[in-house]
Amino acid sequence: MSTAPRELTVPMLARVEGEGGMHVVVQDGRAVEVQLRIFEPPRFFEGFLRGRSYLEPPDITARICGICPVAYQFSACLAIEDACGVVVPEELRLLRRLLYCGEWIESHALHVFMLHLPDLLGYDGAIEMAADHRGLVESALRMKRAGNELMTVVGGRSVHPVNVRVGGFHRLPEPAALRALRPMLSAALDDALAAVPLLARQEYPDLEQPHLYVALDAGHGYPLESGAALVTSSGLTVPVSSFGTHIVEHQVGHSHALQGRFDGQPYLVGPLARYSLHFAALSPVAQQVASAAGLGRTCRNPFRSILVRLVELVHALVEALAIIDAWDGAPVAAVPVEPRAAEGHGATEAPRGLLYHRYRIDGSGTILAAQIVPPTAQNQPAIEADLRAVVEANLGLDDEALTRACETAIRTYDPCISCATHFLRLTVDRR
Repeated sequence: MSTAPRELTVPMLARVEGEGGMHVVVQDGRAVEVQLRIFEPPRFFEGFLRGRSYLEPPDITARICGICPVAYQFSACLAIEDACGVVVPEELRLLRRLLYCGEWIESHALHVFMLHLPDLLGYDGAIEMAADHRGLVESALRMKRAGNELMTVVGGRSVHPVNVRVGGFHRLPEPAALRALRPMLSAALDDALAAVPLLARQEYPDLEQPHLYVALDAGHGYPLESGAALVTSSGLTVPVSSFGTHIVEHQVGHSHALQGRFDGQPYLVGPLARYSLHFAALSPVAQQVASAAGLGRTCRNPFRSILVRLVELVHALVEALAIIDAWDGAPVAAVPVEPRAAEGHGATEAPRGLLYHRYRIDGSGTILAAQIVPPTAQNQPAIEADLRAVVEANLGLDDEALTRACETAIRTYDPCISCATHFLRLTVDRR
């Protein structure tokens, strides 16, 4: 094996949301420099939320992402409601959970079958894969459409829903309109279950990573649309309001995204963390899928995260059907939320992981400060650790094959780079 220095650079990553690149330097058999370069321009959402009304964050922050806007809406709603001392009734929480299921369905279907699976099957992308696997791609599109239709009926539209508001919804969906979605969701569930044998028989690189796992503790099933506490694989449970005490963000020179550390160490949020910390809360059908896919009660191999996402896709479909079957309306579409001078915290589980919002408002409801911590920014140090492990375990590959292995490792996280580039710390040194 050659010990000559090697440099791997990918100027623009494919099949990820947003603009980012990768740079790796190998010397004496070690990856001495590993960078997930997030160079998409900062979004400054936290800055222009200041001075706005406390009722505006759900609509404004939804624009951060077209794939997971509901996650931003509900994290914002929870934080504002927390500041104002309001908890929505159970009927509205379930309706929020139903809308969130729609987002998980469309996002997981997109990632599993269009962004990650081509790597496993050896294709450059979903279009090339469709030439040999047309039925598989068509079923993926049906699953994604089912999620989008659910978001449209509950949220008003599938991208940047307009029916969400602080305190609940602008209007309630008709039970008949929800029941009309049942055939499409049931067919999507059949499609997801049919894909299990294909994914189960794939060969996955053997990479076990000792990352600290962090996820919401929902208190009512698998973590999704809300939660009052964070739990970790080290056994720690802390309230969401203590997020900033344990998780500190800092900036590195090669990224426009801040990187998070939990009590000083890198950590991982997302499907692997949720699954490993809350396996028992999965539906029986989802647990059966996990078993059929060869998963245990925990998973520490990032390359097998596609299987975990398939398990979560099945769980979201099963839960959406259950909520629709039990739904018979709610007394009101929203509860009053009066402003008060306070600080509020809210967190939900976006498809890619924990999403945290914090707002400080005055007595008139004007936002004085805002903080948004997206999952990809939290996962960036873990992604770079995985890249280092992949490189050092595969030094016998030529540069092209090693670069492809690294790109695949990044895509396992389904990184949402546009979400992550929300802030840039600027220092001006005038001399």
